[in-house]
Amino acid sequence: MTMKRREFLKSSVAATGAAALASNLNLVAAEPPEGAGREFYELRLYHLRRGPRQKLFDDFCRNAAIPALNRAGVAPVGVFSVATGPDSPTMYVLRTFKSLEVFAMVEERLAADAEYQKAGAEFLGAPATDPAFVRVESMFLRAIAGVPRLEAPSGAYNTGSRVFELRTYESHSKRANLKKIEMFNVGELAIFRRAGLQPVFFGETLIGPKLPNLTYMLVYEDMAARDKHWGAFGADPEWKKLSSTPGYTDPEIVSNISNLYLRPTPYSQI
Repeated sequence: MTMKRREFLKSSVAATGAAALASNLNLVAAEPPEGAGREFYELRLYHLRRGPRQKLFDDFCRNAAIPALNRAGVAPVGVFSVATGPDSPTMYVLRTFKSLEVFAMVEERLAADAEYQKAGAEFLGAPATDPAFVRVESMFLRAIAGVPRLEAPSGAYNTGSRVFELRTYESHSKRANLKKIEMFNVGELAIFRRAGLQPVFFGETLIGPKLPNLTYMLVYEDMAARDKHWGAFGADPEWKKLSSTPGYTDPEIVSNISNLYLRPTPYSQI
């Protein structure tokens, strides 16, 4: 009798658990996907050695990687060299994904792309005795709601003086990180634009170093324009008010800020 009672209880618990799981799945399926319309980004850092392999990297990106990534639905692709910052030569490659599905399939599509394999053979097949790069680092980001899609600079892709600034705001906790993102969404981005600061992308870093953090990129015609626009931003009364609002002050939500300056390559799509 006791054994039958135990079996009945087990089956009842299992049935209840299954019903609850099914109900939750139905609720999730009925909701719009979180972040719908917001892009994802992968920022790759290719650490190189000085010498002929630098040209090999450029040839690979120009003739093989970017065309193949575009065929796989990844666009635009930005490629940048370090103008001011650590670890030179390091090339920064920004890949733009319209969805997680595109990201999940990209390597499989590249592996099956005969044109890519042929055009990139020297880079892809470099021997251990003469590698194409020293190492690759990567970070994966989700666009924030205030800048849901990458904003490529208007006009020609490249000018001789154009410079991109990559900034990372670290926080002491995920809650603080989300508060900093909220601060941009509710007011800081509007002040940026009013001051002439032009976003390229803003991303919540999901995977990568220095977690938790918000990483974003801005573009300027030159360094003089950079100084002018940041000066206007710092003097904006709305910024002074927002940055002193309890819950949004730097000591509460930002533990470290790092930035570097990048130059686009002639073949970069950003």
